[in-house]
Amino acid sequence: MTTYAGDMIVADEALDGRDAILAATGRHPFVRHSLPDHAPARGWRRAGAVGWLLTVEHGPIGGVIGAAEPAIDLVGAVAAAGRVGAGRWVHLPRTDPAPLGPAVTGHEDWDFLWTTGAPPTQPGEDRVVRLTEADHPALTALIDEAFPTSTARPGDPSVRHWYGIRDADRLIACGADRTRGEVGFLAGLTVAPRHRGRGLGATITAGMTRVLLARYDMVALGVYPSNLAAIRLYRRLGYTGTLPLTSVRFA
Repeated sequence: MTTYAGDMIVADEALDGRDAILAATGRHPFVRHSLPDHAPARGWRRAGAVGWLLTVEHGPIGGVIGAAEPAIDLVGAVAAAGRVGAGRWVHLPRTDPAPLGPAVTGHEDWDFLWTTGAPPTQPGEDRVVRLTEADHPALTALIDEAFPTSTARPGDPSVRHWYGIRDADRLIACGADRTRGEVGFLAGLTVAPRHRGRGLGATITAGMTRVLLARYDMVALGVYPSNLAAIRLYRRLGYTGTLPLTSVRFA
């Protein structure tokens, strides 16, 4: 291994830029999603893991894919070099982050799912429409009621577009296009409590997936592993690719 000047990070190889990181990871779907085409990126390969850091103001600052043990080692080295700011999130392969010690103040386990094919047509997909800034108050009310822990919110700079389903003049389902890299990404999918059990979750997901597949060759989303009903729905709609992840927040 070599300690790279300017990094103070011990690694087998330094990776300069998005293209080098994509090549080192075999253009993995999660890496294609994670690396914006407009943001400089720096990466490292260490044993069975490849990690990267971004220079972005919003969203996760980096990630690692590969074997869990070298992933923990690599992230620990990057953090020790002062390269991860306070409160920033980094994605790891599913693992216990305890070896990172008090540098980590929180973590979440979740699954990154992806599809490359159009979903089966769902009833009412023609009701899925793109929303505008005028719909932000209705979006806020719906999210507050139906998904108050959602990090996708009107005004979020990481959201490109919002989509929704209305019942007369009332917004009853919504989802965000939170595409970051070259993979379409769905976030904040939710249905008003009084309208659940009617297939609207499948409708909004399928409709948005179809829209994004017209722009990208792959669409992805995230789901908590405990949400078995949502996972069954996404599998039925073609989201069969899976990468289990643990995201950690640094002090």
